[in-house]
Amino acid sequence: MISRLDSETIAKIAAGEVVTRPASVVTELIENSLDAGATRIDVTVDGNGTERIRVADDGEGMSEDDAALAVDRHTTSKLDGPDGVDAVDTLGFRGEALPSMASVATLDVTTNDGGPRGTRVRVENGQKRVDPAGRAVGTTVEVRDLFHNRPARRKSLAATRTEFGRISDVVTRYALANPHTRFSLTHDGRETFKTTGTGYTDAVLGAYGRDVAGQSTEFDHRTTVEFDEREHALEIEGLLVYPSITRAQHTHVHTAVNGRALRDEVIRKATVRGYGNLLSNNRFPIAVVAVSLSPALVDANVHPAKARVTFRTESAVADAVETAVNDALTTADLRRSAAVAMDLDSSLASVSKESEFDEVNVIGQFRELYLLCEADDDLLVVDQHAAHERINYERLRAALDGEEIESVDVDPAQTLSLSPPEAAAVESHRETLSKLGFDLDPFGGSAFRLTAVPAPLGRVLDADALRDTLDTLRAGAKPDELRDELLKDFACHPSLKAGDTLSGEDATALLRRLGECDQPYACPHGRPTVLSIEEEALVRGFQRGQSRLA
Repeated sequence: MISRLDSETIAKIAAGEVVTRPASVVTELIENSLDAGATRIDVTVDGNGTERIRVADDGEGMSEDDAALAVDRHTTSKLDGPDGVDAVDTLGFRGEALPSMASVATLDVTTNDGGPRGTRVRVENGQKRVDPAGRAVGTTVEVRDLFHNRPARRKSLAATRTEFGRISDVVTRYALANPHTRFSLTHDGRETFKTTGTGYTDAVLGAYGRDVAGQSTEFDHRTTVEFDEREHALEIEGLLVYPSITRAQHTHVHTAVNGRALRDEVIRKATVRGYGNLLSNNRFPIAVVAVSLSPALVDANVHPAKARVTFRTESAVADAVETAVNDALTTADLRRSAAVAMDLDSSLASVSKESEFDEVNVIGQFRELYLLCEADDDLLVVDQHAAHERINYERLRAALDGEEIESVDVDPAQTLSLSPPEAAAVESHRETLSKLGFDLDPFGGSAFRLTAVPAPLGRVLDADALRDTLDTLRAGAKPDELRDELLKDFACHPSLKAGDTLSGEDATALLRRLGECDQPYACPHGRPTVLSIEEEALVRGFQRGQSRLA
């Protein structure tokens, strides 16, 4: 039942502006649908979202009286009083989303709670009208002409593709966080995304495609945490994609708390720690991690836009997430094989200039990962992957300075199922992608046919490089920055990996070529390539005094 909030409750709520852009409208309406118990949510968007946003669900709906009251300020069915703010167990509870939309748009709410007829409430220019309407059980909210009376706000919005990309991101995150609810997203009459509501694997299938969903494992971890001298249940569930498939940005770690999709750093960092050394440096997993716990253990009222929460037992939650992820990956089948692209002859060929390591001698290899070298009175330890990566990066940068990256045709063309935000990024940055060597054609929904890929100096990149590029574009990188990031990634793929055995000749060539680099002491991503152990440290450790012969 909808009721008005009292002044004490209103004062306790951290209420910021609800409607800041089209994506925030979609967020509020999806949360209302989920709170109503919807098993199906269909989102329709025209243009950048200011023309029309429509969200239809099959939730419990509202009576005529409740529908008429729901569009008024500070009315809600989700709080009984001020004490409920600290223990809220619903996604929306502020009682201001619908009236905030009505203040900046034309709002139509059509709903039915199971009666013989439904109700339509229309608010336009501050005037409310209530009429009977035909509708099955559920609610449809339509928002038109958003920000028509806020020209500065409308002008500040980004391009249509960018705003739709934000909406796609919202729908995708909520679909992954609520895998037993069917979602669909339609833009300008074309369906771009849908899930079946049959679990995490199928939700990831809708968002990332078969290749990703097929390399994953679902998990469910139950434990308890102690708070205020009581044991509280804590459940962690979701899906983990195997570390053979990674991304360049951490935004693919999708987190949720009690059904609310949000970017929670506590859960995200714990998830990455759970993967441990299965991840390569500067790579992040694709994962969905949903935490369910008592409302008494989480404060959803700490952010005006409800974009984050705080845990009253943060360390216990983090430890539980890390354990859950680690246990799930320990039992999963993570076997994989890949060819090692070394290309040592070309990448280690000297450029005929003085090397900083001409006087350094390689004396061995440790764990097929580090080179042990003698340099006067010091012992140098060289990370062979980081060193090779630096060499490849500077070689590529010099060869491609001022030129576009060459590409090669993909024959036959490769069909890729991109996530809705990735698909929106393709549409927004098609020209930039072409300059970088990627050519793509739409293939229905969020699928594209990849017809050409970059091939700098003959090194042909694969679809993963495209996904990393889209991540970097979505993060707001400028073309020059993006080009440099791509060269770093290009340099990484063919570089030496752990377990690659080097002959003495190749090890010496690697060290000499590293010494010829402009910045030999760090890989392109900033990790050190060389560590130095002074002889004095060994003398002290072995308690040899000052004499080597003692």
